Amino acid sequence: MRIVASGAPLSQARAAAVLLHGRGGSAEDMLGLAQEFGQPDIAYLAAEAPGHTWYPYSFLAPLAQNEPHLSNALATVGATLDRLTREGFPAERVALIGFSQGGCLGLEYVARNAKRYGAVAGLSAGLIGPRGTPRNYAAALGGTPVFLGCSDVDAHIPLGRVHESREVFEKLGGEVTERIYPGMGHTVNEDEVAHITKLLASLATAPAASA
Repeated sequence: MRIVASGAPLSQARAAAVLLHGRGGSAEDMLGLAQEFGQPDIAYLAAEAPGHTWYPYSFLAPLAQNEPHLSNALATVGATLDRLTREGFPAERVALIGFSQGGCLGLEYVARNAKRYGAVAGLSAGLIGPRGTPRNYAAALGGTPVFLGCSDVDAHIPLGRVHESREVFEKLGGEVTERIYPGMGHTVNEDEVAHITKLLASLATAPAASA
């Protein structure tokens, strides 16, 4: 798995962010987005999917249709977080930020592995699975800031799935902010960048947990 780093070196960073690209995207795409956040104390790790696609079918397809790719992709997120833990960045010092397919992947990972994260952002994204998928996730997010931003007419992400995802993360104990942008395309806008920038700035300046 290709992982590209930018921002502060891990030896100097105050916090870290895992970046997950959309279908057909790349690690460099997400690092370009990270530059807009303007946070010099954050170490950014952008993972890249084989063939630039985390799983082959829509995130709304039956879960089995996207296997084993989905499980492999979720394992990649977990391995990246494990690497950061070994480098001295526990989950509460790490933000997960994903766009489109990568956003769906990040949100699903967090729901399945609920704990206190530094921040979570799903841009044009929602939880994975067809309508009616059980959302019997265990554990709790412990007040993790969660940001969901999406158009009301996104061709890939039904508005109802964004609302459902918000409700799930609220039940898991996340502090959820949902922003719906009328008529926006499948993209990232300035308001979303500004909101994530504030989350990262707060994460970078928060006192480290005592040993």
